[in-house]
Amino acid sequence: MGLLDKLSGWLGLRKKEVNVLCLGLDNSGKTTIINQLKPANTQTQEIVPTIGFNIEKFKNSSLSFTVFDMSGQSRYRNLWEHYYKESHAIIFVIDSGDKLRMVVAKEELEILLNHEDIRCKRLPVLFFANKMDLDGAMSSVKVSQMLSLENIKDKPWHICASNAIKGEGLQEGLEWLQDHIKTMNK
Repeated sequence: MGLLDKLSGWLGLRKKEVNVLCLGLDNSGKTTIINQLKPANTQTQEIVPTIGFNIEKFKNSSLSFTVFDMSGQSRYRNLWEHYYKESHAIIFVIDSGDKLRMVVAKEELEILLNHEDIRCKRLPVLFFANKMDLDGAMSSVKVSQMLSLENIKDKPWHICASNAIKGEGLQEGLEWLQDHIKTMNK
């Protein structure tokens, strides 16, 4: 059973569709994370860069779970906003080993959080400080500081250290996310 199957089972929602955006700069590990969350028998062996976006749908007896895996390449980031209005949660993935582009990640996060379709919503935001296995990777605390996450006051948020290739840290993040999605739907 994949992590998304477990997540949807924990949610306890009846026939509720949950839309989750998976965002972040290119090469941060978004597609690898989504692949790890899929049931084992549907996981892809070779991950290729996302062009545009991918949609992954998972169902169980009580939930239809849709993940929009959005390309982080600069020429595709303008597509993100077309999915904000219908989103219930956001997963924002950061390459914790890419210090040079941390400023760009922070700018994109600020644009996201200040967009009219996100600003007024109290949707949960889960951050994965990914690629923790790399030499010189910043800790999740350092990533949080560099992105000024402490300034996010109007949305529940959480940051998890992760290694998407091995699946490390993903369970903790998904447990937090499912708790907050469940709270939103009460």
